[in-house]
Amino acid sequence: MKKQPKILFEKSLDSLILAIEHFNRPWDRGRKEAVLILLDRAYELLLKAIILYRGGKIREPYEKETIGFEKCVRKCMTEQKVKCLTEEQGLTIQILNSFRDAAQHDVVELTEQELYMYSQAGVTLYRDLIKKVFGDDLKNHMPERVLPVSSEPPRDLHVMVDADFKEIKKLLLPKTRKGMEAKSKLKSLAIIEASLAGVRSQPSEIEMNKLAKEVQKGRKWQDIFPGIATLNIATTGTGINVDIRITKKEGEKVHIVPEGTPGATPLAIRRVNELDFYSLGLKNIAKKVKLTEPKTLAVVKHLKIQDSLDYFKLIKVGSSEHKRYSVKALDLIKSRLPELDMVEIWKNHRPGKK
Repeated sequence: MKKQPKILFEKSLDSLILAIEHFNRPWDRGRKEAVLILLDRAYELLLKAIILYRGGKIREPYEKETIGFEKCVRKCMTEQKVKCLTEEQGLTIQILNSFRDAAQHDVVELTEQELYMYSQAGVTLYRDLIKKVFGDDLKNHMPERVLPVSSEPPRDLHVMVDADFKEIKKLLLPKTRKGMEAKSKLKSLAIIEASLAGVRSQPSEIEMNKLAKEVQKGRKWQDIFPGIATLNIATTGTGINVDIRITKKEGEKVHIVPEGTPGATPLAIRRVNELDFYSLGLKNIAKKVKLTEPKTLAVVKHLKIQDSLDYFKLIKVGSSEHKRYSVKALDLIKSRLPELDMVEIWKNHRPGKK
Protein backbone atom coordinates (compact mmCIF):
# COMPACT_ATOMS: atom_id res chain seq x y z
CA MET A 1 0.00 0.00 0.00
CA LYS A 2 1.31 3.48 -0.88
CA LYS A 3 2.19 5.93 1.85
CA GLN A 4 -0.84 8.29 1.81
CA PRO A 5 -3.60 5.63 1.81
CA LYS A 6 -1.60 3.67 4.40
CA ILE A 7 -1.45 6.67 6.76
CA LEU A 8 -5.18 7.35 6.33
CA PHE A 9 -5.97 3.67 7.00
CA GLU A 10 -3.86 3.67 10.17
CA LYS A 11 -5.54 6.86 11.44
CA SER A 12 -8.90 5.30 10.60
CA LEU A 13 -8.02 2.25 12.68
CA ASP A 14 -7.04 4.53 15.58
CA SER A 15 -10.54 6.05 15.55
CA LEU A 16 -12.25 2.65 15.25
CA ILE A 17 -10.30 1.26 18.22
CA LEU A 18 -11.11 4.34 20.31
CA ALA A 19 -14.80 4.01 19.38
CA ILE A 20 -14.81 0.37 20.55
CA GLU A 21 -12.94 1.33 23.71
CA HIS A 22 -15.51 4.01 24.54
CA PHE A 23 -18.36 1.60 23.80
CA ASN A 24 -16.99 -0.88 26.34
CA ARG A 25 -16.32 1.65 29.10
CA PRO A 26 -18.22 0.95 32.33
CA TRP A 27 -19.54 4.52 32.71
CA ASP A 28 -21.87 6.50 30.46
CA ARG A 29 -20.82 10.15 30.66
CA GLY A 30 -20.37 11.26 27.02
CA ARG A 31 -20.03 7.61 25.99
CA LYS A 32 -22.65 7.43 23.23
CA GLU A 33 -21.58 10.69 21.62
CA ALA A 34 -17.92 9.66 21.66
CA VAL A 35 -18.69 6.30 20.03
CA LEU A 36 -20.67 7.93 17.19
CA ILE A 37 -18.12 10.71 16.54
CA LEU A 38 -15.19 8.28 16.46
CA LEU A 39 -16.98 5.74 14.27
CA ASP A 40 -17.83 8.50 11.82
CA ARG A 41 -14.19 9.66 11.63
CA ALA A 42 -13.04 6.06 11.18
CA TYR A 43 -15.26 5.69 8.13
CA GLU A 44 -14.38 9.00 6.50
CA LEU A 45 -10.66 8.21 6.71
CA LEU A 46 -11.19 4.60 5.59
CA LEU A 47 -13.17 5.64 2.50
CA LYS A 48 -10.51 8.20 1.59
CA ALA A 49 -7.84 5.53 1.97
CA ILE A 50 -9.83 3.21 -0.32
CA ILE A 51 -10.34 5.92 -2.94
CA LEU A 52 -6.60 6.67 -3.07
CA TYR A 53 -5.66 2.96 -2.94
CA ARG A 54 -7.80 2.34 -6.03
CA GLY A 55 -6.39 5.31 -7.93
CA GLY A 56 -9.13 7.84 -7.26
CA LYS A 57 -8.85 11.41 -5.99
CA ILE A 58 -9.92 12.91 -2.67
CA ARG A 59 -9.27 16.52 -3.67
CA GLU A 60 -11.07 18.46 -6.39
CA PRO A 61 -8.97 20.58 -8.78
CA TYR A 62 -7.92 23.91 -7.21
CA GLU A 63 -9.57 23.03 -3.88
CA LYS A 64 -7.59 23.38 -0.65
CA GLU A 65 -9.66 20.87 1.35
CA THR A 66 -10.22 17.21 0.63
CA ILE A 67 -13.73 16.05 -0.30
CA GLY A 68 -16.29 15.67 2.47
CA PHE A 69 -17.93 12.61 3.99
CA GLU A 70 -20.97 12.57 1.70
CA LYS A 71 -18.91 12.75 -1.46
CA CYS A 72 -16.65 9.94 -0.22
CA VAL A 73 -19.70 7.71 0.19
CA ARG A 74 -21.06 8.72 -3.20
CA LYS A 75 -17.76 7.98 -4.94
CA CYS A 76 -17.50 4.58 -3.27
CA MET A 77 -21.02 3.70 -4.39
CA THR A 78 -21.08 5.04 -7.94
CA GLU A 79 -17.59 5.74 -9.31
CA GLN A 80 -16.60 2.59 -11.17
CA LYS A 81 -12.88 2.94 -10.47
CA VAL A 82 -13.24 2.98 -6.68
CA LYS A 83 -16.67 1.43 -6.14
CA CYS A 84 -16.71 -0.76 -3.04
CA LEU A 85 -20.09 -0.13 -1.35
CA THR A 86 -23.50 -1.67 -1.98
CA GLU A 87 -26.67 0.34 -1.37
CA GLU A 88 -27.20 -1.31 2.02
CA GLN A 89 -23.60 -0.64 3.07
CA GLY A 90 -23.88 2.98 1.95
CA LEU A 91 -27.06 3.31 3.98
CA THR A 92 -25.34 1.93 7.11
CA ILE A 93 -22.56 4.51 6.81
CA GLN A 94 -25.03 7.30 6.09
CA ILE A 95 -27.10 6.51 9.19
CA LEU A 96 -23.96 6.50 11.35
CA ASN A 97 -22.96 9.86 9.88
CA SER A 98 -26.40 11.36 10.55
CA PHE A 99 -26.34 10.12 14.16
CA ARG A 100 -22.87 11.62 14.58
CA ASP A 101 -24.11 14.93 13.21
CA ALA A 102 -26.95 15.00 15.75
CA ALA A 103 -24.70 13.88 18.60
CA GLN A 104 -22.09 16.53 17.84
CA HIS A 105 -24.34 19.49 17.06
CA ASP A 106 -27.56 18.76 18.96
CA VAL A 107 -29.09 16.04 21.13
CA VAL A 108 -30.18 12.56 20.09
CA GLU A 109 -31.16 9.77 22.48
CA LEU A 110 -30.25 6.23 21.44
CA THR A 111 -31.20 3.26 23.57
CA GLU A 112 -28.43 0.86 24.57
CA GLN A 113 -29.75 -1.68 22.06
CA GLU A 114 -29.73 0.92 19.27
CA LEU A 115 -26.19 2.01 20.09
CA TYR A 116 -25.09 -1.62 20.13
CA MET A 117 -26.81 -2.42 16.85
CA TYR A 118 -25.30 0.48 14.92
CA SER A 119 -21.88 0.11 16.55
CA GLN A 120 -21.70 -3.61 15.76
CA ALA A 121 -23.05 -3.00 12.24
CA GLY A 122 -20.33 -0.38 11.82
CA VAL A 123 -17.56 -2.75 12.99
CA THR A 124 -18.93 -5.59 10.84
CA LEU A 125 -18.97 -3.41 7.73
CA TYR A 126 -15.51 -2.01 8.49
CA ARG A 127 -14.16 -5.55 8.70
CA ASP A 128 -15.94 -6.50 5.45
CA LEU A 129 -14.50 -3.50 3.61
CA ILE A 130 -10.85 -3.92 4.58
CA LYS A 131 -11.10 -7.64 3.77
CA LYS A 132 -12.60 -6.89 0.35
CA VAL A 133 -10.35 -3.97 -0.64
CA PHE A 134 -7.05 -4.55 1.15
CA GLY A 135 -7.21 -8.30 1.74
CA ASP A 136 -6.66 -7.49 5.42
CA ASP A 137 -8.36 -8.87 8.53
CA LEU A 138 -9.47 -6.72 11.45
CA LYS A 139 -8.10 -9.42 13.78
CA ASN A 140 -4.63 -8.40 12.62
CA HIS A 141 -5.09 -5.02 14.27
CA MET A 142 -6.98 -5.80 17.49
CA PRO A 143 -7.95 -8.84 19.59
CA GLU A 144 -11.46 -10.15 18.99
CA ARG A 145 -12.39 -9.69 22.64
CA VAL A 146 -12.54 -5.89 22.28
CA LEU A 147 -15.31 -5.82 19.70
CA PRO A 148 -18.60 -4.26 20.92
CA VAL A 149 -20.16 -6.45 23.59
CA SER A 150 -23.71 -6.29 24.90
CA SER A 151 -25.51 -8.45 27.44
CA GLU A 152 -28.67 -8.15 25.35
CA PRO A 153 -27.89 -7.79 21.62
CA PRO A 154 -30.91 -6.99 19.40
CA ARG A 155 -32.15 -9.71 17.08
CA ASP A 156 -35.03 -7.95 15.30
CA LEU A 157 -35.05 -4.31 14.25
CA HIS A 158 -38.84 -3.99 14.21
CA VAL A 159 -39.22 -5.44 17.72
CA MET A 160 -36.71 -2.84 18.89
CA VAL A 161 -38.56 0.01 17.13
CA ASP A 162 -41.85 -1.22 18.62
CA ALA A 163 -40.39 -1.00 22.12
CA ASP A 164 -38.96 2.46 21.48
CA PHE A 165 -42.24 3.70 20.05
CA LYS A 166 -44.22 2.48 23.07
CA GLU A 167 -41.81 4.36 25.34
CA ILE A 168 -42.19 7.53 23.24
CA LYS A 169 -45.99 7.26 23.49
CA LYS A 170 -45.79 7.06 27.27
CA LEU A 171 -43.53 10.11 27.43
CA LEU A 172 -45.98 12.10 25.28
CA LEU A 173 -49.02 11.37 27.43
CA PRO A 174 -50.80 14.50 28.77
CA LYS A 175 -49.34 16.01 31.98
CA THR A 176 -46.18 13.89 31.85
CA ARG A 177 -44.01 16.93 31.00
CA LYS A 178 -41.48 14.72 29.26
CA GLY A 179 -41.89 16.09 25.75
CA MET A 180 -38.22 16.95 25.32
CA GLU A 181 -37.14 13.45 26.33
CA ALA A 182 -39.69 11.97 23.94
CA LYS A 183 -38.46 14.14 21.06
CA SER A 184 -34.85 13.14 21.71
CA LYS A 185 -35.86 9.48 21.35
CA LEU A 186 -38.11 10.25 18.38
CA LYS A 187 -35.25 12.06 16.64
CA SER A 188 -33.26 8.84 16.21
CA LEU A 189 -36.12 7.37 14.15
CA ALA A 190 -36.53 10.63 12.22
CA ILE A 191 -32.81 10.59 11.33
CA ILE A 192 -33.00 7.07 9.90
CA GLU A 193 -36.13 7.95 7.91
CA ALA A 194 -34.48 11.13 6.60
CA SER A 195 -31.37 9.18 5.57
CA LEU A 196 -33.55 6.87 3.50
CA ALA A 197 -35.09 9.91 1.79
CA GLY A 198 -31.72 11.43 0.93
CA VAL A 199 -31.87 14.20 3.56
CA ARG A 200 -28.72 14.75 5.63
CA SER A 201 -29.83 17.76 7.66
CA GLN A 202 -31.21 17.23 11.15
CA PRO A 203 -35.00 17.49 11.66
CA SER A 204 -36.06 20.96 12.79
CA GLU A 205 -37.99 21.75 15.96
CA ILE A 206 -41.13 22.32 13.87
CA GLU A 207 -40.72 18.93 12.21
CA MET A 208 -40.17 17.23 15.56
CA ASN A 209 -43.33 18.86 16.94
CA LYS A 210 -45.29 17.56 13.94
CA LEU A 211 -43.94 14.06 14.47
CA ALA A 212 -44.84 14.21 18.17
CA LYS A 213 -48.41 15.20 17.26
CA GLU A 214 -48.63 12.27 14.84
CA VAL A 215 -47.62 9.93 17.67
CA GLN A 216 -50.20 11.50 20.00
CA LYS A 217 -52.90 10.97 17.36
CA GLY A 218 -52.26 7.22 17.65
CA ARG A 219 -50.66 6.63 14.28
CA LYS A 220 -48.51 3.50 13.91
CA TRP A 221 -44.76 3.93 13.53
CA GLN A 222 -44.90 2.05 10.22
CA ASP A 223 -47.13 4.85 8.84
CA ILE A 224 -45.03 7.70 10.26
CA PHE A 225 -41.73 6.11 9.23
CA PRO A 226 -42.47 3.96 6.14
CA GLY A 227 -38.80 3.85 5.17
CA ILE A 228 -37.79 2.16 8.43
CA ALA A 229 -40.43 -0.48 7.79
CA THR A 230 -38.34 -1.56 4.78
CA LEU A 231 -35.24 -2.29 6.87
CA ASN A 232 -34.15 -5.26 8.90
CA ILE A 233 -30.96 -6.53 10.52
CA ALA A 234 -29.20 -9.76 9.59
CA THR A 235 -27.51 -11.18 12.69
CA THR A 236 -25.09 -14.09 12.61
CA GLY A 237 -22.85 -15.65 15.26
CA THR A 238 -23.04 -15.41 19.04
CA GLY A 239 -21.22 -13.69 21.87
CA ILE A 240 -18.30 -11.54 20.77
CA ASN A 241 -18.46 -13.04 17.27
CA VAL A 242 -21.83 -11.49 16.45
CA ASP A 243 -22.00 -9.87 12.99
CA ILE A 244 -24.76 -7.36 12.29
CA ARG A 245 -25.64 -6.02 8.83
CA ILE A 246 -28.48 -3.66 7.97
CA THR A 247 -30.49 -5.19 5.14
CA LYS A 248 -33.53 -4.50 3.01
CA LYS A 249 -36.75 -6.25 3.91
CA GLU A 250 -38.68 -7.28 0.85
CA GLY A 251 -42.43 -7.66 0.59
CA GLU A 252 -43.48 -4.56 2.56
CA LYS A 253 -45.66 -1.74 1.23
CA VAL A 254 -42.49 0.27 0.71
CA HIS A 255 -39.08 -1.19 -0.03
CA ILE A 256 -35.74 0.04 -1.32
CA VAL A 257 -35.12 -0.63 -5.01
CA PRO A 258 -32.11 -0.08 -7.27
CA GLU A 259 -31.28 3.45 -8.41
CA GLY A 260 -33.18 4.48 -11.52
CA THR A 261 -36.44 2.71 -10.63
CA PRO A 262 -39.26 5.14 -11.56
CA GLY A 263 -41.07 6.59 -8.55
CA ALA A 264 -38.70 4.98 -6.06
CA THR A 265 -37.69 6.45 -2.72
CA PRO A 266 -34.05 7.47 -3.17
CA LEU A 267 -31.23 5.98 -1.12
CA ALA A 268 -29.42 8.23 1.30
CA ILE A 269 -27.15 9.96 -1.20
CA ARG A 270 -29.44 10.29 -4.20
CA ARG A 271 -30.95 13.62 -5.18
CA VAL A 272 -34.66 13.64 -4.28
CA ASN A 273 -35.53 15.10 -7.70
CA GLU A 274 -32.65 14.58 -10.09
CA LEU A 275 -34.16 16.51 -13.00
CA ASP A 276 -34.46 19.52 -10.73
CA PHE A 277 -30.84 19.21 -9.60
CA TYR A 278 -29.43 18.38 -13.05
CA SER A 279 -31.58 21.02 -14.71
CA LEU A 280 -29.38 22.07 -17.65
CA GLY A 281 -28.48 20.58 -20.99
CA LEU A 282 -25.34 21.43 -22.97
CA LYS A 283 -27.35 23.85 -25.12
CA ASN A 284 -28.56 25.74 -22.02
CA ILE A 285 -25.03 26.10 -20.69
CA ALA A 286 -23.61 27.15 -24.07
CA LYS A 287 -26.20 29.90 -24.33
CA LYS A 288 -25.49 31.21 -20.83
CA VAL A 289 -21.68 31.28 -21.25
CA LYS A 290 -21.95 32.62 -24.82
CA LEU A 291 -20.03 29.83 -26.52
CA THR A 292 -20.95 27.38 -29.26
CA GLU A 293 -22.05 23.95 -28.10
CA PRO A 294 -18.85 22.24 -29.42
CA LYS A 295 -16.63 24.75 -27.61
CA THR A 296 -18.70 24.43 -24.44
CA LEU A 297 -18.28 20.65 -24.59
CA ALA A 298 -14.53 21.16 -25.02
CA VAL A 299 -14.50 23.25 -21.81
CA VAL A 300 -16.56 20.55 -20.04
CA LYS A 301 -13.96 17.95 -21.04
CA HIS A 302 -11.06 20.17 -20.00
CA LEU A 303 -12.55 20.80 -16.55
CA LYS A 304 -13.52 17.11 -16.25
CA ILE A 305 -17.05 18.13 -15.30
CA GLN A 306 -18.53 14.82 -16.40
CA ASP A 307 -16.37 13.01 -13.83
CA SER A 308 -18.24 14.52 -10.87
CA LEU A 309 -21.79 13.81 -9.74
CA ASP A 310 -21.89 17.32 -8.33
CA TYR A 311 -21.87 18.61 -11.90
CA PHE A 312 -23.10 15.94 -14.32
CA LYS A 313 -25.22 12.82 -14.62
CA LEU A 314 -26.47 10.63 -17.44
CA ILE A 315 -30.17 10.27 -16.66
CA LYS A 316 -32.23 7.47 -18.18
CA VAL A 317 -35.89 8.11 -18.98
CA GLY A 318 -37.38 4.97 -20.45
CA SER A 319 -35.04 3.85 -23.23
CA SER A 320 -33.60 7.34 -23.72
CA GLU A 321 -30.44 8.74 -22.11
CA HIS A 322 -30.00 12.44 -21.37
CA LYS A 323 -26.75 14.20 -20.47
CA ARG A 324 -27.67 16.70 -17.79
CA TYR A 325 -25.67 19.30 -15.88
CA SER A 326 -26.25 21.01 -12.55
CA VAL A 327 -26.23 24.75 -11.81
CA LYS A 328 -22.95 24.06 -9.99
CA ALA A 329 -21.45 23.05 -13.34
CA LEU A 330 -22.57 26.31 -14.91
CA ASP A 331 -21.13 28.31 -12.01
CA LEU A 332 -17.81 26.46 -12.31
CA ILE A 333 -17.55 27.16 -16.04
CA LYS A 334 -18.41 30.84 -15.56
CA SER A 335 -15.82 31.25 -12.81
CA ARG A 336 -13.05 29.48 -14.73
CA LEU A 337 -13.77 30.74 -18.25
CA PRO A 338 -11.88 34.10 -18.00
CA GLU A 339 -8.61 32.30 -17.18
CA LEU A 340 -8.92 29.51 -19.77
CA ASP A 341 -6.87 29.33 -22.97
CA MET A 342 -9.66 28.52 -25.43
CA VAL A 343 -7.22 28.02 -28.31
CA GLU A 344 -5.38 25.32 -26.40
CA ILE A 345 -8.61 23.75 -25.08
CA TRP A 346 -10.09 23.62 -28.57
CA LYS A 347 -6.88 22.07 -29.89
CA ASN A 348 -7.00 19.31 -27.25
CA HIS A 349 -10.75 18.68 -27.02
CA ARG A 350 -12.31 19.61 -30.36
CA PRO A 351 -14.80 17.08 -31.85
CA GLY A 352 -12.99 14.10 -33.31
CA LYS A 353 -9.85 14.71 -31.24
CA LYS A 354 -8.77 11.58 -29.42
